[in-house]
Order: sequence, then C-alpha cells, then structure tokens
Amino acid sequence: MPFPFFGDDKSTVARLLGTLPQTGRVEWIGVRPVRREPLLSLPEVQAETDRHLRGDHARVKPCGKRQVTLIQHEHLAAVAGFLGLDAPMEPGRLRRNLVVSGLNLLALKNRHISIGTEVVLEITGECHPCSRMEEELGPGGYNAMRGHGGLTARIVQGGTIRVGDEVRVVATHSSS
Repeated sequence: MPFPFFGDDKSTVARLLGTLPQTGRVEWIGVRPVRREPLLSLPEVQAETDRHLRGDHARVKPCGKRQVTLIQHEHLAAVAGFLGLDAPMEPGRLRRNLVVSGLNLLALKNRHISIGTEVVLEITGECHPCSRMEEELGPGGYNAMRGHGGLTARIVQGGTIRVGDEVRVVATHSSS
C-alpha cells in the first residue's frame, strides 16, 4: 500500500526529490599531502578539473568517482555523540576534503553542485567509512561514522574553493 501522502503518483516523488532550494556553505577544507598523514586545514584550495584538489596525495584517474570527498558539518556533532564526546568532532579526523553546512548532502547524490563562482562537482556516491576510523577515532569509530561518512564527487569544472563559499545545486533542464 502506498504512503498516503504520495499516493501512487511517482511524479510527486520525483518533484519532491528535485526540490532543493537551500544553499549550503563550505565550513572547512582539508588535503592530505602524504598518505596516512593528518589532513592540513586550508582557507582555500584549487580544484583541478577531472583530477583532484591541489596538494592532496590522491592521484585519481580521469573520470574517477572519488576525486573529492564531502561531509555534512551537522554530522560532526552526531559522530562525536556516538563516541561519547561532548564537543563536535574535529573535521580533519574524519578524513574528508570538504565540510559543508546547511544542505542535506545525501539529497545531492547523482546531482551537480556549484561551489563559489567557479567549481562544479558531480556527486557520485556515498563515502562509506573505512577501518581507518577505528584507528583515528578509537573503538567504535567505524560504527559511529556509518550513515555519516559523506559523499564522493568528481570535479566537472575546476577553480578555487574557499571557506565560506556558497554551495548550490546546479539546475538541470528538462526537455519537456
């Protein structure tokens, strides 16, 4: 039996999924110059089209789906809470490149977003936690991150990303 609010109208669900008027904000930027080392917090970074963030050790393949990782700022407190901590988690400990507030990142899956005035990312999938979370966060770190690991993205159009930049969904045009 369909959920009463939606009925059987799949176009209603599609419309709701496509409605995302909010904008977000880049709260933190980090890169890993060396594998397995702590992330460096930066005020800005160059996103190289279809490659990676300049200064990050990752050397992904062109058209790779994991050129940048993003995590929801609001989830920093949730992860800390699951670990019994009183203060939100330091962003670099979660090993993601960009921390974004004010926008439900999971709603961006399979969409394009713009950051600032230049950069466009294609959100390619979820960024599930790895065993490094146990090393970094201690016992339970992996499970604390489950459902809060963020997203992966490909850099469609490069440019400068700055802390404070606005994050917006790129409008798609239908052919109707």
